[in-house]
Amino acid sequence: MTSIFKIQKHKIVAVTLLITMFSYAQRDSNKWKAQIALGLNSPSQSGFVEGFESKAMNFPTINAGFQRMFKPQFGAKLDFGFNRFSSDGESPEFKINYTRINVQFVYDPTITFLPERIGLVTHAGPGYSIVKPLGDFANNKTSFLNVMAGLEIHYAMSKRMSLYTDVSYILGLGSDFDPITEGFGSFNGNLMTITFGITFSLSGCQYC
Repeated sequence: MTSIFKIQKHKIVAVTLLITMFSYAQRDSNKWKAQIALGLNSPSQSGFVEGFESKAMNFPTINAGFQRMFKPQFGAKLDFGFNRFSSDGESPEFKINYTRINVQFVYDPTITFLPERIGLVTHAGPGYSIVKPLGDFANNKTSFLNVMAGLEIHYAMSKRMSLYTDVSYILGLGSDFDPITEGFGSFNGNLMTITFGITFSLSGCQYC
């Protein structure tokens, strides 16, 4: 009878440990995440000097980053973005590479009335933009600080992966071009982006 009790006790301890480890894995799987997304961008026309104009929508925009959640609702992320846009209409021909890097605060409001697999995440924070024209205006490079904010809509495929779309606005803090010729084929304004991508967990997988 004593041996049976010991066996049952061992089983209970083992099951308890497994449940504890699984629960920890579920929590920890949200701690570190990576994101990558592809989409479109729309630069503000006020960011170009007079006579230059870009297409309203441009491809590609590529975003990639790492996210760390310190609490279930609060976190931070470091992310990188690459954007390409080009001339339109009667504008002189140009192409521009717009690169940014931002450190952002992340907030998950956990809205309960949404379907279980749907989630919203907001993000905002400062960064640095590097603008590099191509071709004839390659010397008119510029860089400036920015502030970025956006909203992500996630659809959970599993506990460790979700598909998402992100709509963001990047407020450029660049100064006016002086002399004005430094702005030919360049850009110092604001940028809106819409991307579609995937978020996946980088933590918790020691118990997968």
